[in-house]
Amino acid sequence: MAELKLADIKSFASLPVKTPSYDIESMIAKTCAEPTWLHFGAGNIFRIFIAGLADDLLDKGLLDKGIIAADLFDGEIIDKIYEPHDNLTLAAGMKADGRIDLSVIASVAESINGTAGDAADKRLEEIACAPTLQMISFTITEKGYALRGLDGEFLNVVKADIENGPSDCHHAMSRVCALLLARFKACAKPLALVSMDNCSHNGDKLKSSILEIAGEWLAKGFVEKEFISWMEDNITFPLSMIDKITPRPDKEVQAKIEALGISSMDPITTSKGTFIAPFVNAEIPQYLVIEDLFPAGRPALENAGVYMTDRDTVNKVEKMKVTTCLNPLHTALAVFGCLLGYRKIADEMQDTDLCTLVNKLGYDEAMKVVTDPGIIAPKDFIAEVITERLPNPYIPDMPQRIATDTSLKIPIRFGETIKSYIADPALDVTSLEYIPLVIAAWLRYLLAVDDEGAPMEVSADPMLPTLQAYLSDVKWNDPSTLGDAADPIIKNDLIFGTDLIACGLGGKIRGYLFSMLQGKGSVRGTLKKALY
Repeated sequence: MAELKLADIKSFASLPVKTPSYDIESMIAKTCAEPTWLHFGAGNIFRIFIAGLADDLLDKGLLDKGIIAADLFDGEIIDKIYEPHDNLTLAAGMKADGRIDLSVIASVAESINGTAGDAADKRLEEIACAPTLQMISFTITEKGYALRGLDGEFLNVVKADIENGPSDCHHAMSRVCALLLARFKACAKPLALVSMDNCSHNGDKLKSSILEIAGEWLAKGFVEKEFISWMEDNITFPLSMIDKITPRPDKEVQAKIEALGISSMDPITTSKGTFIAPFVNAEIPQYLVIEDLFPAGRPALENAGVYMTDRDTVNKVEKMKVTTCLNPLHTALAVFGCLLGYRKIADEMQDTDLCTLVNKLGYDEAMKVVTDPGIIAPKDFIAEVITERLPNPYIPDMPQRIATDTSLKIPIRFGETIKSYIADPALDVTSLEYIPLVIAAWLRYLLAVDDEGAPMEVSADPMLPTLQAYLSDVKWNDPSTLGDAADPIIKNDLIFGTDLIACGLGGKIRGYLFSMLQGKGSVRGTLKKALY
């Protein structure tokens, strides 16, 4: 049996696994001596995608140093996954026909448990102060940048960091700010801080949090104004858009890997709740678009398939994905999938009615107002989503997961398209059929009863109590109970970005919802009637 370790890497040559062609030991020595790339957030999207980019460039001879990966939230990832496997990752690219592309990613030269105390802190400071450092990248999730809770007040950990100053801080943003202060004092060389998290305007969120911590420290006398001026002039925060579905480790994938004779692939659950394994399974399509704002230089990421571009184009790519080509289709499948009893998105794409719905929603309605970013053709992107990504049975994504927080997602996923129709004199917003149909299905979903009349768990949503209160007298099998109960929701411009009654869509939504309240099978019946 072969293990995922440097000493065993030669034994992978006889297996259907791609292994690095570069000198790993030499890369590690160079990286540790003169680091150029530090990454925070050592989870699966980093391991298979970001580290995979560096691995590709190393293989092509376009890079001679790798990445130093650190985790400030869940150090067990480093101690129990990275270190026992010499920082190697076994990447499993999941093809729609069931085949798996396996490769060993070796580009992580060093890993640091950022929760381990003084020695780790000292090493992170050394790296941050290295004149050779070009960038610090992040995949720490959107929550990792947040300084405040839902009440608008600083989180307790942030309050403590502000009081204690740079020498004793714990929140990720405070710690990064402290590392920048150390760099300012040591060499004052410029640097790019690149958020690669899947959230809108990610670089702006990172910048805002770092500068806010610095401002609080300035007010307390911990830092000088010159430090903040230096950051404003020398530290950049490029925007990025990332897209790659990376589910949790799958036991069927593990079984296939172990059948090849590769051992010790068991996943672990850390005390912080991270479910992680020595292998990472993900879809093969991947997109990373980055604003090219790197004052200290950067790897030739464009040679690994990354789109390096300007700020405006990053925003356009994100808008294309979120308002037209992927996210609206996901939400349509989420609400109808839950109502019709599905547990997998891929299974829904085998349902002729639902597959027809996403095609009509995407091609007939959303694509008429799509934002074309110029670097990725929307028609190619949506075709890949509908024909390859959504139907892939080996990417176990669930409609129940995607239905989470739908009230927060709708203004972007559907509201933007509706507003574009209103703004375009050549288009008639009242011609829309499938967006109103999905909105009606979402209102029907809020009743927490499926199309067979069985109770159905509704996914978490901050507006759920308010929304369900409006519909509390509506019965799933009695259309006479509807009346105007849904009107306060339909005309709520916070949810839809515009008043849907005022723009002329209210009657259509009410009509579809009325039709869905006829009892068992009426959601399916309404869907068929609208499509054919």
